[in-house]
Amino acid sequence: VFGLSSAAQVLLGRGDFGQHLSINLGFGIGVTLGIHAAGGISGAHLNAAITLTHCILGNLPWRKLPAYLIGQFLGSFTAAATVFGLYYDALYDYTKGNFTVTGPTATASIFATYPAPYVSLLGGFFTEFMATMMLLLGILIIHDEKNNGALKGTQALLTGILVLGIGLGMGLNTGYAINPSRDLPPRVFTAIAGWGMDVFTAGHHWWWVPITAPILGSLAGVLIHKLFIDFHNQPVLQSGNEKGQPVVETS
Repeated sequence: VFGLSSAAQVLLGRGDFGQHLSINLGFGIGVTLGIHAAGGISGAHLNAAITLTHCILGNLPWRKLPAYLIGQFLGSFTAAATVFGLYYDALYDYTKGNFTVTGPTATASIFATYPAPYVSLLGGFFTEFMATMMLLLGILIIHDEKNNGALKGTQALLTGILVLGIGLGMGLNTGYAINPSRDLPPRVFTAIAGWGMDVFTAGHHWWWVPITAPILGSLAGVLIHKLFIDFHNQPVLQSGNEKGQPVVETS
């Protein structure tokens, strides 16, 4: 809701009610609040790529995967419907009732991501792959208690800032979906709500890239963290000794 409504306000306000930074801040705030809302209940799985990665690594039972994915899909789909209702009058005024994916009054990008006109399919795939890899790497670093993990209670805020940073630096080419759950459900909603099947054919059938590239990028982020950080961490000692100091047991 925060992210999509920010995108709607920037586009429909014709730049008078926010800029690209507004959208990045909206998604960062949304992620932070989402983690606070669901962190203690489900681990705040807001991203299907991360959920699938946890299943592959054995951190989450495969039998729970459908429930997580359904929850993510319904949440994102409902958010798109909410923002559509919130800004329906502005949408109608901006487009004169003609909802399009491309063209001078295109509005589909409010809800789902589309590549910039100059971006190739391969270039867009690489962008989403790299952005999601940085997302996973950042999340693992924030929660890495064996290394220099974040202070207790700040993880949600730092993850929101991480998403903000990705948007600030890697949002130009594709709009940084970095999450199948953030992109596919709103795309399905727009197909139903008046934009038609163009939402699946635009950008050389772009729709599948925000699904597959984040999954591969998520796995790559875990691999890099494991190879270059986790394998070199010393185990956390139960005593008050400094990291790396031997513990001598006495009877």
